[in-house]
Amino acid sequence: MLTNDLLRSKFQSGLAFDAYVATGTPDQQAKWRDFHGRVRLTEQQRSLIAGFTRQVNILIISGTWCGDCVQQVPMFDHIERANPGKVALRVVDRDKNLDLAEPLKICSGLRVPTVLMLNEDFDFCSVMGDRSLARYRAIAAAKLGASCPLPGAPVPPDEIAATLQDWVNELERVQLMLRLSPKLRERHGD
Repeated sequence: MLTNDLLRSKFQSGLAFDAYVATGTPDQQAKWRDFHGRVRLTEQQRSLIAGFTRQVNILIISGTWCGDCVQQVPMFDHIERANPGKVALRVVDRDKNLDLAEPLKICSGLRVPTVLMLNEDFDFCSVMGDRSLARYRAIAAAKLGASCPLPGAPVPPDEIAATLQDWVNELERVQLMLRLSPKLRERHGD
């Protein structure tokens, strides 16, 4: 069961992005750094995130060996840097945290990345994984081609930008959830 105490403990024992990447092999670290350098928040995304007023704790279950993690987790480092006072990121290794990963199986698998968004009290707010919609569309188009079961589903011309937007959209949804939370509005007097 995912209790606030478990989520708080996992978040507190998790690693900041750079420290997490450093746990990989030299080849893995190079792939993570290369992809990180390809990610760019737009000015609109940066402004949106900078305007967040509620704390969002992002806990990601990952694997340094995972290609989907390489192509999505670095986005969260950029997101955290846009508002480090209100967005905090920690990453944990899936295989070393099965007590967290097991209850969060996706399609019966221990998929990564699995992204949990938590409030300031480590209350669960959202979980998404293992790929955003834009990433799934691009992979489906590449692997399924004309047999893709979703004809007309737009494949983004810039998959990185579209995937980043998917994650920013989910973070904005959570921020609005927190801004409208009666408990938090009473606590913060707004």
